Amino acid sequence: MKKLLLSIAAAVTMISASAVAQTDPASAEPDPSVMSDAYYQIWNDDVQKAIDERIEKYRKADATVELTDVKPGTDVQVEQLTHAFFFGANIYNFNQLGTTERNEKYKALYGTLFNSATIPFYWKSFEMEPGKPRFKTEERDTEEFWNHVENPKKQPHWRRPATDEVVEFCKSKGIRMHGHTIIWGDRNDGRPIWLFDYASNPFPEEREVLLKAYKQIYNQPGTMSPEEIYKLGPNYFDSMNELYWNRIRMLAEHYKGTLDSWDVVNESSVDYHGNAVTGDKVTKSPCYRHSMPGDYTYNSFKNAQEVFPESVQLVINDYANNQNYVNQVKDLIAHGAKIDIVGSQMHMVKPQNALDIAAGKVVSSVGGVKMTPEGIMSTMKLLASNGRPIHISEVTVPMPSEDEKGKAVQAIIARDLYRMWFSVPEIMGITLWSVVDGCGWPGESRFGIFTRDMEPKPFYFALNKLINEEWKTNFVQKADAENVTLQFRGFKGKYKATWTDKNGQTQTKEFTVK
Repeated sequence: MKKLLLSIAAAVTMISASAVAQTDPASAEPDPSVMSDAYYQIWNDDVQKAIDERIEKYRKADATVELTDVKPGTDVQVEQLTHAFFFGANIYNFNQLGTTERNEKYKALYGTLFNSATIPFYWKSFEMEPGKPRFKTEERDTEEFWNHVENPKKQPHWRRPATDEVVEFCKSKGIRMHGHTIIWGDRNDGRPIWLFDYASNPFPEEREVLLKAYKQIYNQPGTMSPEEIYKLGPNYFDSMNELYWNRIRMLAEHYKGTLDSWDVVNESSVDYHGNAVTGDKVTKSPCYRHSMPGDYTYNSFKNAQEVFPESVQLVINDYANNQNYVNQVKDLIAHGAKIDIVGSQMHMVKPQNALDIAAGKVVSSVGGVKMTPEGIMSTMKLLASNGRPIHISEVTVPMPSEDEKGKAVQAIIARDLYRMWFSVPEIMGITLWSVVDGCGWPGESRFGIFTRDMEPKPFYFALNKLINEEWKTNFVQKADAENVTLQFRGFKGKYKATWTDKNGQTQTKEFTVK
């Protein structure tokens, strides 16, 4: 058998035009002069070289593929179909963008740019009425509804589509699915409005006692122990525990192993104080300004691992990214909690953040990660010390202004951050949190890779160039034998080889580089 040795450096790269964006990508290249010399001193040539070396080492692998019945002289085409790494985004604006054209452009991103989607399960909007989860699409979830609603942001289910239709869409596109989030203490989005009344029924007197005691509980730290708080409303807290358990069980029974992973608990490290299993009936949460069920993080994971299939990855997610978060994860694992992935949020929410970065200043994300090569690497090593892979779970990069300079600043910052994250071996995926301008959380207007009218920004072209061009191994090489061994080093993922056999028929073979 004669071997065909393929040199990737000499291979012909095959780049297909994107159906999503009609703008000439060349015209969208950001002007590097919008960044200061101080910025380029931070992201200097040595840093970029080290990033490239890590990408080559950790994101590629050597491959050997045997092909038979190849017509000598024919072109063997090798195409990378998917990435092993997850490049994701939340899919919160499914059918909500106001026109069919916008919605189709939005959907086209999933399966082309993004191979992973985060699906919303925020309790407040998912179960707006007790016992009525929004799995199925109703009239208020249809494209027709959103195309005619006057002010979509005032709707209680804005950015919260019914989930079954989204799940079926992702399945049809081969998209990895991630559920966010099952348990979250936040009163604005993590807990439904009815929860307090419903949980206390038929114990309204306990609820009233607790409401009166809250001022003392939270404004005078240490005056009441968890046991004393529990005694103010034992029936109330016991019913809350049951509701939490019912929610976990309901989602697991409905989807079983359909979704690949779930954020079981979101942003709970603020309630961790050195012991994941205190035995207290109540967790006195200083952040959420109310009493959560006792040991809710630990109990949520133990309950989730009881009802979800083993194949489903259970995730803890937080913006904290500090030693306390690391200690919490280690402690939960030591107590038997099944934590498969650690989520790390990377939000920069102020336009001034982008201007400061462009000026060469050191800016921290929400939670305190310094957004420099050294700061990111240090934080990732810290989070990885618990022995679990890291999901960069929520990314926002602000655009400081609507002009071309502002667009270029956003794109350059995002490109360098994605390159850095992609180079860190402990990171398994990156999820963008704002796809479309003005469609993020309240007050956000310019975080997206597309404008509100679904026109691509330089941010989009920067990501597309990385994900679909620079980080994909596609090439063509002529065969000079009937039996061929392809040997190459390529980015990890699924591939397809296509060639013509000696009878003139097209043949294909799929394989994985890992």
